[in-house]
Amino acid sequence: MSWDLPEPFVIEIEVEAAHIDAFGHANNAEYLRWVERASWAHSASLGLTLERYRALDRAMAVHRHELDYLAPALEGDRLRLATWIVACDGRLSLTRRFQLRRPADGATLLRARTRFACIALSSGRPRRLPEAFLSGYGRAMIAE
Repeated sequence: MSWDLPEPFVIEIEVEAAHIDAFGHANNAEYLRWVERASWAHSASLGLTLERYRALDRAMAVHRHELDYLAPALEGDRLRLATWIVACDGRLSLTRRFQLRRPADGATLLRARTRFACIALSSGRPRRLPEAFLSGYGRAMIAE
């Protein structure tokens, strides 16, 4: 499968009846849930689980989502959602890109970008990225 960027982290998704809205396709909110799911799965694969976040008193909180809906997903579709870390300022923020594809016809259904800011879980206030985040997320970063 051809992706927008090399070496994606990919999750598999099957569109279920519960994902379908009144228009007969996956609701836009489901796409956002899938983006969040891919983010967490990729972070966990890098050793940055929720438990690790809690131990460090840090988290990557969403600052901005941009989602471009390109085609509908239908019940029963098997999809692949890729993510990449494409930017990290080394201080406070990082950016992920996403691409949702339907292998059956090769269609790209969604392109998205999310910017995260590092916060202290205990206060919710912005805090510098800890070394564990810099090394974990940094080693996964690719150039756009």
